[in-house]
Amino acid sequence: MASPGNIGYMNSLYLNRLSPEARQSLIDRLHSMQSGNCFICERPIDLKLHANSFDIDHVEPLKLGGKDGEENFALAHSTCNRSKQATDLRVARVLARFEMIRERCAQDDRGPNLADILRAYGGAKYELMFGIVGHNIRLTLDAMGDPEIQSLPLYTDPLSKLQYFFSVLPIEYLHHDDRINPRNLGGSLAPLVEEFHLGRPQLHAALAWIDRSQGPGLVKVFDGQHKVSAQLLLGVRSLPVRVFIDPDPELLLTTNTRAGTTLRQVAFDRSVQRRLGRSLFTDRLERYRLEKGLPDDDESMSERDLVNFFRGESREVKRYAVDAVRAAITHNSLNKLTPYIEFGGRSTEKPLSYSTVEKTFFSFFIYTDVLDTPLNYRADEGLNPRQLEIDQVVRLMNFVAEIILVDQFDTELGTARLENKVQKNEDIPEPHLRAFRMCKEEVLYSWLIYIRQIVQGHFTYSGQPFDQNRSFQYKFPEQLWRQLHSYLVHLRDFPLWVNRDLSSTVFGGKQSSEFWRIIFESGKTPEGQQVLSGSINLMTMIEDADSV
Repeated sequence: MASPGNIGYMNSLYLNRLSPEARQSLIDRLHSMQSGNCFICERPIDLKLHANSFDIDHVEPLKLGGKDGEENFALAHSTCNRSKQATDLRVARVLARFEMIRERCAQDDRGPNLADILRAYGGAKYELMFGIVGHNIRLTLDAMGDPEIQSLPLYTDPLSKLQYFFSVLPIEYLHHDDRINPRNLGGSLAPLVEEFHLGRPQLHAALAWIDRSQGPGLVKVFDGQHKVSAQLLLGVRSLPVRVFIDPDPELLLTTNTRAGTTLRQVAFDRSVQRRLGRSLFTDRLERYRLEKGLPDDDESMSERDLVNFFRGESREVKRYAVDAVRAAITHNSLNKLTPYIEFGGRSTEKPLSYSTVEKTFFSFFIYTDVLDTPLNYRADEGLNPRQLEIDQVVRLMNFVAEIILVDQFDTELGTARLENKVQKNEDIPEPHLRAFRMCKEEVLYSWLIYIRQIVQGHFTYSGQPFDQNRSFQYKFPEQLWRQLHSYLVHLRDFPLWVNRDLSSTVFGGKQSSEFWRIIFESGKTPEGQQVLSGSINLMTMIEDADSV
């Protein structure tokens, strides 16, 4: 790789031997062959405006057998070439296209899935015309101008008794089932693209299902979306699928959920597990109503009733009930903290991981046992325990977002090696540094636990009987909300969050929550370093709520 403005083609004897005139002639030819665009991002390269900021690089790396000759060169923006996710420029271009899809999805505060890839590449257009005759399935791709009738063997799974067939279908007939598989496409996609680009085959067909009750049906892919997406990005237009016919969708949902939880066959992150759990709780509720002959909107049963009814999976149903609460909070359209949460693991762009949210907000404020009261208990009064819990946790998260993060944390600056940058005297804005430090998992855990103490103190001093394990299921008066707001504002204004001298000590590595408990209770680190003027006083921090 080399830049025309900085001659010295370290990896190419061919380029190093060219005269300046021959080199410019090569650049002109490549520029013309590429229609004036960067090989990777496919956006324009201006040979004058970008004179010192584009590279000539090997399309296929020399180490993988690429030739050191003109037929294996391409032009790319220097920024694209040096930040590419793959050494092969053809793969880098494919991943750049995926990145553009990811950026479009990010505008809606979500990650991309198979449906987005299908949409971008002209898939998911048609229903499949099919029927069963004896032990065969007959289908036609007439919507694509192919009226020939295909006859394929119909199989029956000996254990589940589900019928299925194998076929190679054009992507126009493939759709994504985001209910059974709500996962976003994550970091594992890039290695798959490289794997398939090298000609290594996928080891199993994607799984899909179809319902013939309505005649033509959608072929809905619910397993293998990463492999399908990788092949779509590489230009594959037809894909092998194993299609189940008329399965119980809830059976597939349960199977897919257990694959990512109990059996750990699929790398489901926790947020996906919670969304699946919510779907499964809804399924169990519908099945309970059906078995009891209750109306579709009946909510006279309790969570405990469902657990007792499904005795064979009582532990799972209990988890599904709590998963429904977690998912309702994180995917609430009013939740202002959601844009700052990375749902697929840890991130160098966002300050919070979903795992951190579970260990703090959910661990402290969600009641994790099932309720004995009806699902609609006191709903007409606005006092339903679960709904109060959801609404009040969301409101608290909004306080945290508004006071600490919104217009303060810069996702472009992110979190990567931030303390190292501080130690090198790089210009890190104080609001960003403060937000980053306050959202570190062990720090957040340590100051958020005092929220629970403030809430419990309020109900204790008010004389109102309450269960401290269910505190967010009691309606908070506005006075308490003002106290919580004041606490967060006072906490945000502590000088230690923007003290750059603490970068290599207090904030120099991952500390424990015990480390921070000692700081908040004494003002000093366990080693005796003075960090605060003294121990924090919660009574003082919740004062002056009206003036904040």
